[in-house]
Amino acid sequence: MERIQLTTAQALVKFLDQQYVDFGSGPERFIHGIFTLFGHGNVLGMGEALQEAPGGLTVYQGRNEQGMVHAATAFAKQSRRRRIMACTASVGPGSANMLTAAATATANQIPVLLLPGDTFATRQPDPVLQQMEHTYNLSITVNDAFKAVSKYWDRISRPEQLMTALLNAMRVLTDPADTGAVTIALPQDVQGEAWDYPLEFFKRRVHRVAPRLPRPDEIAAAVELIASKQRPLLICGGGVRYSDAGAELRAFAEKFAIPFGETQAGKSAVTSSFAYNLGGIGVTGNGCANMLAQEADLVIGVGTRFTDFTTGSKSLFTHPEVEFLTLNASPYHAAKLDALAVVCDAAEGLKALSAALEERGYRSAYTDEITWAKQAWEAERTRLAGVEYTGIKGSLKAGGTKEAGVLDGVKDAGTMEDGVKEADRPADSFVPEIAGHLDERLPEYAEALNTSLAQTQVLAILNEYIPEDAIVIGAAGSLPGDMQRMWNSAVPDTYHMEYGFSCMGYEIAGALGIKLAEPEREVYALVGDGSYQMLHSELVTSLQENKKINVILLDNAGFGCINNLQMEQGLGSMATEFRHRGQDGRLSGELMVIDYAASAAGYGVKTFRAATVEELRNALTEARAADRSTLIDIKVLPKTMTHGYGAWWHVGVPEVSGSEAVQAAYVQKQGQLEKARSY
Repeated sequence: MERIQLTTAQALVKFLDQQYVDFGSGPERFIHGIFTLFGHGNVLGMGEALQEAPGGLTVYQGRNEQGMVHAATAFAKQSRRRRIMACTASVGPGSANMLTAAATATANQIPVLLLPGDTFATRQPDPVLQQMEHTYNLSITVNDAFKAVSKYWDRISRPEQLMTALLNAMRVLTDPADTGAVTIALPQDVQGEAWDYPLEFFKRRVHRVAPRLPRPDEIAAAVELIASKQRPLLICGGGVRYSDAGAELRAFAEKFAIPFGETQAGKSAVTSSFAYNLGGIGVTGNGCANMLAQEADLVIGVGTRFTDFTTGSKSLFTHPEVEFLTLNASPYHAAKLDALAVVCDAAEGLKALSAALEERGYRSAYTDEITWAKQAWEAERTRLAGVEYTGIKGSLKAGGTKEAGVLDGVKDAGTMEDGVKEADRPADSFVPEIAGHLDERLPEYAEALNTSLAQTQVLAILNEYIPEDAIVIGAAGSLPGDMQRMWNSAVPDTYHMEYGFSCMGYEIAGALGIKLAEPEREVYALVGDGSYQMLHSELVTSLQENKKINVILLDNAGFGCINNLQMEQGLGSMATEFRHRGQDGRLSGELMVIDYAASAAGYGVKTFRAATVEELRNALTEARAADRSTLIDIKVLPKTMTHGYGAWWHVGVPEVSGSEAVQAAYVQKQGQLEKARSY
């Protein structure tokens, strides 16, 4: 057997350069490049290998280890998991910084290859710089922490171990049903150690990923279940996008008159204007989808993991005869909610179901309900878009009217038919629904931030001014809920939301990853001030790479989403608004006002400020024409995000408290739990 002498790091890079995938349309390179942040634990081993012979791998310089892994994750997600990035970091804090992003990738089932440096396998220099010592087990290092957040984990303590480790890594990275972060820990001495590797190990490998076909008996059982139901409801999950099943879902819904709600990962698989697309479903969903969900006698999950935000903590689907059917490539996810499971690729499953149902002549019993619901929600969306601060007695004013029936039907358990026929009422009376905890502090917010903009109003303007084919990305805070409810996707695959882990700091790094995946598209990162403060380092990388991204920063002077949550459950506002310390010794003083545009301008970003509708529209127009990354610092009034529309979320309200408000919240929670599914 012909052999070649290489260091472990050189062999690793040479192997990665020869990996290809074939999803049915021919081989294409699987690993696009590698993000690096060098330290003493990887600069001499991995650094030398990448400098000497990177092959077709593009080397990117990250600014923060978490940020660069987020960018790699977003790259793979936007590439529908058909292209990935690797990331290398140094020992100790460099590796540990990747943990949060590794968890984000794994929670979302997005493939990313992590190559953290590790302490010496020989232990000769122990304790080396940044080494974690455990007196009870010297084999444990910082990188053992990755076991909890990786789909595959290995440590290379001898050069020849690299071969089986990498083959297993590729197995997991190309697995549509069970992929995520893969971690290969590389002791810094082993990275530079040489071995005679078999030359055939470095041959071009094509990993053929064939869609999993459904079993005929599972399809037959699914058809019998659907045929016995009158008002089924589809849920479009991320698996629809990863398997390119948008066209199949659209055709299936239309052929059998079955509406569908979207998860955060599934949104934009089919355009928002499609007649059977109800929009977002669940805790962050809208009144239209959530009301039909309550009346559905069958829920068909397609490529969804049924997270609590999608299922409303197992309390949204309340029809007395409701049953569940799932189409999922993962047997684990397919079996959730005690569903009838069809383990298959989303597109293949929908095609097989469609053919069998057509033979049965099936069609749902829906009449005009879907049209009524969509029209009523659009009226509510119009009202939300018209919310503005008047300055009169600290009040907000809402434009448009509200078709009260659909939304009241959600909250009052009335039927949609009865609700839609109710007369329209003035929209001003419904302002608290979007204002959340509207209170006497609204004038303070307006004066401190010098703004009259409401968050819902801003999102409507963004949806109008951002190009239809641009990609929008978000992750955390109140924006995912507002986006899922209010954002209309006119072009498929333009909505990129990380909500499996809801990781603050994903947004800007993720925007860079999207831009690397689709450099010809405009990319807009929608981020709150809290997330921006937490992580925006890869904004600098976007400038370095001349990859323009647009940061839309909505500044409401705090962690507004969590402030709402604590106040909804009977607590006061504590350490969730950005306030100076007050005379009472608590964080209750004046609001902090931060000029985010000034900070970004220091990096070289093209920046804008907006506190009025006119300023925002002008900034969006100029940002679109800019030739480098942009940031629009938008001051918005706290409490002007959307509120709930009929779904309940289970949170840990204290059972014992001296606060009557907290006690009442606990009683309410227990009441909801009695109605919710327990598994």
